[in-house]
Amino acid sequence: MGEVEPVPAGPLEPPEPPETAAPRRPGGIRVLKRNMKHNGSRNCLTRRSRFGSRERDWLREDVKRGCVYLYGADTTTATTTTTSSSSSDLHLVLCTVETPASEICAGEGRESLYLQLHGDLVSRRLEPTERPLQIVYDYLSRLGFEDPVRIQEEATNPDLSCMIRFYGEKPCQMDHLDRILLSGIYNVRKGKTQLHKWAERLVVLCGTCLIVSSVKDCQTGKMHILPLVGGKIEEVKRRQHSLAFSSAGAQAQTYHVCFETLAEYQRWQRQASKVVSQRISTVDLSCYSLEEVPEHLFYSQDITYLNLRHNFMQLERPGGLDTLYKFSQLKGLNLSHNKLGLFPVLLCEISTLTELNLSCNGFHDLPSQIGNLLNLQTLCLDGNLLTSLPDELGNLQQLTSLGISFNSFSQIPEVLEKLTMLDKVVMAGNRLEILNLGVLTRMSHVKHVDLRMNNLKTVIIENLEGNKHITHMDLRDNQLTDLDLSSLCNLEQLHCERNQLRELTLSGFSLRTLYASWNRLTAVNVYPVPSMLTSLELSRNLLECVPDWACEAKKLEILDISYNLLTELPMRILSSLSLRKLMVGHNHIHVLPALVEHIPLEVLDIQHNTLSRLPDTLFSKALNLRYLNASANSLESLPSACAGEESLSVLQLLYLTSNLLTDQCIPVLVGHPHLRVLHLANNQLQTFPASKLNKLEQLEELNLSGNKLKAIPTTVANCKRLHTLVAHANNISIFPEILQLPQIQFVDLSCNDLTEILIPEALPATLQDLDLTGNTNLVLEHKTLDMFSHLTTLKIDQKPLPTTDSTVTSTFWSHGLAEMAGQRNKLCVSALAMDNFAEGVGAVYGMFDGDRNEELPRLLQCTMADVLLEEVQHSTNDTVFMTNTFLVSHRKLGMAGQKLGSSALLCYIRPDTADPTSSFSLTVANVGTCQAVLCRGGKPVPLSKIFSLEHDPEEAQRVKDQKAIITEDNKVNGVTCCTRMLGCTYLYPWILPKPHIASTPLTIQDELLILGNRALWEHLSYLEAVNAVRHVQDPLAAAKKLCTLAQSYGCQDNVGAMVVYLNIGEEGCTCEMNGLTLPGPVGFASTASIKDAPKPTTPSSSSGIASEFSSEMSTSEVSSEVGSTASDEHNTVGLEASLLPRPERRCSLHPAPSAGIFQRQPSCATFSSNQSDNGLDSDDDQPVEGVITNGSRVEVEVDIHCCRGREPEDSPALPKNPSNPCSEGHARGLGFGIRRQNSVNSGILLPVNKDKMELQKSPSTSCLYGKKLSNGSIVPLEDSLNLIEVATEAPKRKTGYFAAPTQLEPEDQFVVPRDLEDEVKEQMKPHQDSRPEPEPREEGRTEPQEEFDTAL
Repeated sequence: MGEVEPVPAGPLEPPEPPETAAPRRPGGIRVLKRNMKHNGSRNCLTRRSRFGSRERDWLREDVKRGCVYLYGADTTTATTTTTSSSSSDLHLVLCTVETPASEICAGEGRESLYLQLHGDLVSRRLEPTERPLQIVYDYLSRLGFEDPVRIQEEATNPDLSCMIRFYGEKPCQMDHLDRILLSGIYNVRKGKTQLHKWAERLVVLCGTCLIVSSVKDCQTGKMHILPLVGGKIEEVKRRQHSLAFSSAGAQAQTYHVCFETLAEYQRWQRQASKVVSQRISTVDLSCYSLEEVPEHLFYSQDITYLNLRHNFMQLERPGGLDTLYKFSQLKGLNLSHNKLGLFPVLLCEISTLTELNLSCNGFHDLPSQIGNLLNLQTLCLDGNLLTSLPDELGNLQQLTSLGISFNSFSQIPEVLEKLTMLDKVVMAGNRLEILNLGVLTRMSHVKHVDLRMNNLKTVIIENLEGNKHITHMDLRDNQLTDLDLSSLCNLEQLHCERNQLRELTLSGFSLRTLYASWNRLTAVNVYPVPSMLTSLELSRNLLECVPDWACEAKKLEILDISYNLLTELPMRILSSLSLRKLMVGHNHIHVLPALVEHIPLEVLDIQHNTLSRLPDTLFSKALNLRYLNASANSLESLPSACAGEESLSVLQLLYLTSNLLTDQCIPVLVGHPHLRVLHLANNQLQTFPASKLNKLEQLEELNLSGNKLKAIPTTVANCKRLHTLVAHANNISIFPEILQLPQIQFVDLSCNDLTEILIPEALPATLQDLDLTGNTNLVLEHKTLDMFSHLTTLKIDQKPLPTTDSTVTSTFWSHGLAEMAGQRNKLCVSALAMDNFAEGVGAVYGMFDGDRNEELPRLLQCTMADVLLEEVQHSTNDTVFMTNTFLVSHRKLGMAGQKLGSSALLCYIRPDTADPTSSFSLTVANVGTCQAVLCRGGKPVPLSKIFSLEHDPEEAQRVKDQKAIITEDNKVNGVTCCTRMLGCTYLYPWILPKPHIASTPLTIQDELLILGNRALWEHLSYLEAVNAVRHVQDPLAAAKKLCTLAQSYGCQDNVGAMVVYLNIGEEGCTCEMNGLTLPGPVGFASTASIKDAPKPTTPSSSSGIASEFSSEMSTSEVSSEVGSTASDEHNTVGLEASLLPRPERRCSLHPAPSAGIFQRQPSCATFSSNQSDNGLDSDDDQPVEGVITNGSRVEVEVDIHCCRGREPEDSPALPKNPSNPCSEGHARGLGFGIRRQNSVNSGILLPVNKDKMELQKSPSTSCLYGKKLSNGSIVPLEDSLNLIEVATEAPKRKTGYFAAPTQLEPEDQFVVPRDLEDEVKEQMKPHQDSRPEPEPREEGRTEPQEEFDTAL
């Protein structure tokens, strides 16, 4: 192990393990070599050996101690990931936070250490005084870790190398080296003819030139330089592995070069071909970790553009920045992201420069010599720390573009007045608080002003003189309350979104477009009437009427005034002869004016108003109407589509969700023969006439969910273009004839009354998703499942277990999940649902949205529950364990999280130990845009925070302070609008994984919890979502309703919703301590009445329990679909069985103190058995229900109870027999509950306490300790379960699967009241004493009890 000197007082040596003792290194540093190699998975490394206990003890003594993993040089090829090392040997260096890099280098015999972040191509050389371990600790602290001990622990994790790692040599890929410089000694012949002989020469390809020189005098002798730009490269056919390099021009020269191997030949040909194909002499050396340019590059004197972006260029070096003036023809130079700190003054001597990019270098000021670049036309200084500009900058009279965004300017620099060629002032992301229009008036050459994301609060007008020059102004994301720009008489376009404006005043002489959404506007004044106005956006304000000047705008084409307080729509607006798109949704409009003349309207959005009818002449006068969204109104009927016999309607998209429409509106739809999308969800439809549907031949998407339909017409088979049918939450009992449609892709018939499916011989190849959950009476045969095996997603219910009224068990939570893909047809949303978590006393629910990637949501879905379970064991503080869960999950994403990111939401329900008045507490953590809302007393309670630039000014300011470049579409570096995510490590420190955390105790008033991704909450308010589902009994139907509403309201992206129903309260308690009498044995039934819990309409779907068939799984992972089994046959049951001492039964509300050892729960579990390809066991001759014969994996919910009764304390101990099958260990006594719902990783593998699983020694008594509830959870019932129910629920033994004991009928039970039990026992005692004693058993022999095990 390494020896370290943490304090000057003396060296502190950690103990050295004998197997890894390394020779002592100079400088007091010793290293431990660990054999760690890349495993090809998403984890970065797999450790072959670990820290010894003695080393860990040494680390625990001081939190300032730690280790640094030191990698060798990375010389991988282009086909290998950049984060993998070519060397399988690592150096593990023990050190302290005070250990400098120079000391580690001395101990390692290295010249320098290099730091690489996030697997980037760039690695920075550490200065000798920098401290590597302190760098790691600071990095972890910025991520969100706070505990020093936890930071020390995380720093020792090798998975951290995917985010930060150190190299002992400069890492570089081979193809990167080729792009910088290619060199070698080869046989060379000059000229196209054979007059010259082949000779050995040193050949170098660097920049734009081929350099040929003598081997001996390569530095001092004669050198031949061949410019290649515009030239050509050809293969020499007469000589193997030879290339002919030719320059451009009439006097072109040619050199033949013969390479030794094919690999060298291909490398040179590939790189030279890029050079000769260029039209201008451009050299791109970006992202190569360069500190200086290669020496041979200076021979390329024809270079006109040099890109050195994202390097670590130094000033005083042989090829440093101070030598770039040697390029005599250089016109463009990019030095952005080099962290220079100081402006390279010698750059001002390159007088030929016309374009210079110096953004993101940390400059505080500019030198006065900048005025020497008289030919400069473009100067980019974004992302620095500038507060002023030198006056000499005014000498650049040819400057047309100046970028000074995201600096620290507090006012507009006066020197801009001298730059007469400059037509744009781009100062976004600075610190301006006051906008002086007089300064802009003096800049008569400026037309465009970009001041978004400043701190503007006031606009000052110095005089009444108008500004006739500014045409475009962007004031988004400021703090303005009133804005008067009437002096800008030539203003054409104004952006002022996301301010706090109450009043806006503009000049209308030249106004063309106005964007003023997300304010508090009550008045918008424009004078004169804007005759040139074409687009007006005033959504999300407080306007009570449409401005009069907007009604008189003769060229207005687009009007968005949604999310306001309008009560009426002026006739002049709806009858406008220029308006093509009208958005007036989310207002309070009662009636629309009648149309008299034909209008050119194409898009009309009137959703979320109070309309009871539409104008009778709407469709006959708006003949160009293609899109109509009238959802969430009170429509009872629809106007006719045509006045005559023939319809002229071109309507293609019609959304009428959440209205009061009945069957009478269906005939009107026939008048729209071009309909492609029709949404009629959540209305009062009972039938859909077959003759009417037959005429909608162009239909592609049909949504009829949430109605009272009993069948889909058979004429749906005539809709040949139909690809999506959504009809969940109806009363459909007959499967529609949709499996013959040639383009059908998505079918959702969940929560209906289907009993069987008639399928054709061949299914359409386009069918991808079939959802049949919530059909409790549906039974799918093995042949049917086999035909569906090719589907990407098949969702079906696990067959519910029979229950009896005598054993009603209260459930505290149940969930339902719905996910719907958007227009991209790629579902990038995943969810996590575990109703039984942490030994069955809690629950975990999560939602993950990858926006455009599906990989990260699936990874988080599979790993995050395990991480939470581990973190809960380390801390009871909800803030601590939730934060660490997110940060560790962020690390576990590995290489996948370097470039991809995902929003994440995690909700954890657990017993509340802090508040004795509450039974459970809810902890919610999130990053990104996924949100959770709690319904408490019918009111929504938001528990999440939206981490985006648009909705969180504090986060936006943090990102600005760290000098990120926020593009005009409000995205960090043009990538994402989120400021906190899991993944996207390459955007550190702008994007962080630290979550927002909120905790609240759950009370009896808490009805449900809604989890949703960004797309859901963009189209549904919290209150509307709560009101939409709080009276829906089935949580699966509730979740699907939310997704349907979002799509009907205009969502075209992936949408995911999860609804968790809560039943928190003492009335849901099943503890004996609360007076619930346990059912007695056979012949004695309890007289206590049990309050029935509300049953969902669809028991199997109430929690979203579904099976998902995935044809991509292997045969070995086939899961069996079985129910619970009884233990032994019971011929008679004595009264003694009910009198045996037993532990008090507790529910999840009042869990018993746990004395057992923590056992880890995997977030998913799969049973793999010796099943054959057709899903049969080797002993069986009948297939297992629900198993696909082609070997595809069937993911179902499995509830297996191979339980054994508890031995009475006073019973004599029986001799142990290792051959007894009942004592084969804990493995056969485990109770498993495994569930996979949709894409929900909700499986649990919960080991049951061993003493509970031991069978009673009396062969006539046993009990079942686990029972599956309607929500899929497994709660211990112990001996409260009536033995008759055990026999009733257990399937009959058939072909080796199950056997159930014969029992008395429930009505034959003899009921004994509690107060008479003692008397009955005394009367029964003589009868029991008179029974014949059983025959004694042979000594040492234990008779094996009968067991009824499953095929698993």
